[in-house]
Amino acid sequence: MELWDLRVTVESIEGRSVCGLVVGDYFELTDSSHLTVPAGRHFCIYALASVLPMLAAKQRALADDDWLGHEALACCPDPEERLVMRIDRLRRATLDEGELT
Repeated sequence: MELWDLRVTVESIEGRSVCGLVVGDYFELTDSSHLTVPAGRHFCIYALASVLPMLAAKQRALADDDWLGHEALACCPDPEERLVMRIDRLRRATLDEGELT
């Protein structure tokens, strides 16, 4: 089975950053379910929660006309922050289906 490894990066913050994220902060999702954040950094759980529903779909092959294949932005739900994140596909990973749930 092939899945994409992903990087979710803070693209912009148009309000005040209540959670302490800055433009350029990111996390990576690899090997289907491994979430990593650079050492010494963090990622807000509320921003993470807002982007999670899109990640499983972005990991998979999508039809050419699927809107999600062309959309890469997600927003944090905090209206004071107006934080926008970009989801990028990094590389395809080949995984053993028997090891996945």
